[in-house]
Amino acid sequence: MIEVSGLSKEFKIYKKYEGFKGAVKSLFSSEYSVKKAVDDMNFHIDEGESVGYIGVNGAGKSTTIKMMTGILTPSHGYCKVNGLVPYENRKVNAKNIGVVFGQRTQLWWDLPVSESMNILRDIYDIPHAQFKSKLGYLKELLGLGEFYLTPVRNLSLGQKMRADFAASLLHEPKVLFLDEPTIGLDLLVKDNIRSAIRHVNETMKTTVILTTHDLADIEEICSKIIVIDDGKKVYEGSVADLKKQYNKYKLVKFELKPGQTVSNNSLFNASSDDIQTIVENDYITVQFLRDKFEIADIVSTVLSKFQIRDITIEEQGMEDIVKAIYQRK
Repeated sequence: MIEVSGLSKEFKIYKKYEGFKGAVKSLFSSEYSVKKAVDDMNFHIDEGESVGYIGVNGAGKSTTIKMMTGILTPSHGYCKVNGLVPYENRKVNAKNIGVVFGQRTQLWWDLPVSESMNILRDIYDIPHAQFKSKLGYLKELLGLGEFYLTPVRNLSLGQKMRADFAASLLHEPKVLFLDEPTIGLDLLVKDNIRSAIRHVNETMKTTVILTTHDLADIEEICSKIIVIDDGKKVYEGSVADLKKQYNKYKLVKFELKPGQTVSNNSLFNASSDDIQTIVENDYITVQFLRDKFEIADIVSTVLSKFQIRDITIEEQGMEDIVKAIYQRK
């Protein structure tokens, strides 16, 4: 479905000078440096996959997406989306993809949502029967009925995002690019958007490319993850493999019954790199390497020395795992 090979994008950054004289000099200066926003990127995405494409700010995520959607032309290498080179076939490619940007909208600000949908129907030349069927499906899936006749300017952020998501799916795109689709949304709306994305991916077999800083989106939606830094790919694989490779620690938190004193933070005879114990008020927290210790042994040791009110077992979060990838790089 999507093939990226040796993809690179370079930008010229012209030198700037301070002060008024420097500003005038900058107008006539031809000095510049070259910034590689994307550097020899290679990956393949199959039809129907849901892929998280993540990295810190400035890593090259948006630049890659813009090349895959046909907005930018690569400096080197190539990409193909559904058999097309996007930047060489912009109009045809636009009919095969849907795009949702969390900070932008494709709806008309002063028009009701209904009129925006009708305009998009004409832009994409969608047959009337197909439009009616798809719109009915999306209205039910996203709950558009409550604000379908409301001008876009009067919508809440969550309503506007749901309408934008519907607009991106009207023409039944083969690929859906999502850039921060849940940014700024409350928990309930986030959950609704995530459920809708999963439903579209599973039922319509739409390939989903998701860029986000909310790693909960990745865990809820994606089966595969690509991590980039400084324009280079640093990890590619399934979310399950990612957790297996980098999720090395478990954490057990014990809540003590009142009136007990913990005299020694070191409850276990082991290297501090393998296991760490933190004592704070009425809580003991034990973090340990999962391949060197059994939870049963940890719990048994603590229970033999203290009276416990409650026990909580946690895995490393996705955020900690991604941090580990960057540290390893």
